[in-house]
Amino acid sequence: MARGKNYRKVSESIERERSYPFGEGMALLTATKRAKFDETAEVAFNLSVDPRHADQNVRGAVSLPHGTGKSLRVVVFAKGEKEREAREAGADEVGAEDLAARINDGWLEFDRVLATPDMMGVVGKLGRVLGPRGLMPNPKVGTVTQDIGRAVSEQKAGKIEFRVDKNGIVHAPFGKLSFTKEQLAANLLSITEALVKAKPASAKGTYMKKVSISATMGPGIRLDPADLQAQIAS
Repeated sequence: MARGKNYRKVSESIERERSYPFGEGMALLTATKRAKFDETAEVAFNLSVDPRHADQNVRGAVSLPHGTGKSLRVVVFAKGEKEREAREAGADEVGAEDLAARINDGWLEFDRVLATPDMMGVVGKLGRVLGPRGLMPNPKVGTVTQDIGRAVSEQKAGKIEFRVDKNGIVHAPFGKLSFTKEQLAANLLSITEALVKAKPASAKGTYMKKVSISATMGPGIRLDPADLQAQIAS
């Protein structure tokens, strides 16, 4: 794919094979801004896990201290008092069988799906619609819960889910380039800490092999995994 003059100029300032210390890498990221829109900052962690084994299928969720910079549309499956809690917390849509019918009919204008445990019989029937889109509620990441008001608030505030793909890589957004360097750094460290805590006991060797950050339209910048993890403890 042909790259524009601005991309090449930014790319030339980055040593592709070098793993940068955390601070230097973050400074380079904020300097790569070149698009007219507010680009998303993204990270990719290459882990020494084999997702084919259930006990190495790294998955979790984390609330970013400064949010994602994106306004998420959250729908909730709940009834009665829990429906009221969800609405008061800011859910965009709340329902039960009626909401399931809308989704089955092709309505997909939302980013997150939450549910109370008693509604999973209804939600489970939407597996073929929600599953492939990564939207199926799951208690492991807090999207199936009795504390539905808190869950809605967390999602609205910038809680993200992460899951290792078949190649052993975890991709995640951690803000917008309009954020300050300090805000982006805090968000990235929160994800890193959550990922370290999610390390499977059966993982062998160096858990975090490679880390790369980038903007939507920018080149990848390698970070030194050891230095990145050292920031958590400092």
